[in-house]
Amino acid sequence: MENRTRVFVLRHWQERVRTTNSGRWAALSLSRCEIVDHAVPGEPLDFSRIPTSGAAVLFPSPAGGIPSPLPQTLVVLDATWSQARRMLQRIPELQTLPRLSLPGALAERLRQPTVKGGMSTIEALAAALDLLGDAEAAGALTHTWRLAVERGLSLRRSSQLRDAMRAGFSAP
Repeated sequence: MENRTRVFVLRHWQERVRTTNSGRWAALSLSRCEIVDHAVPGEPLDFSRIPTSGAAVLFPSPAGGIPSPLPQTLVVLDATWSQARRMLQRIPELQTLPRLSLPGALAERLRQPTVKGGMSTIEALAAALDLLGDAEAAGALTHTWRLAVERGLSLRRSSQLRDAMRAGFSAP
């Protein structure tokens, strides 16, 4: 999918092995999206790869809202909430960027957020792109996210049913 806003996903290295990592799904879905892993043991982050000119970081802020002028690049932290907070605190380049903040949303998820109103990376990115006027890319990401959640929850239910049936047939 073509997207007008450039997306730079700064992914915590522990996310790259999770099958529910939606940052990777977003990168596979968008034409202008790059992923760089952060905190890989023994591999320092190349800070020059983090775009700062005309960029904003997608992260909650008390000031909230959409930066003006609209960012040309959106830096997305792909991590757990505690990992993302530490990334924002420890990477000086991120601290200089304006923040794009989203309102929380309630929905079914593959992983439960650890903060109220938390979203998956792909869900938050879709909402952010929509706010930035990139509605077609936002719609495609939302569709991908909904399909992934639907199929993931279906697999989880069938696995739970299979386990329950096995438990019911086992000898006491």
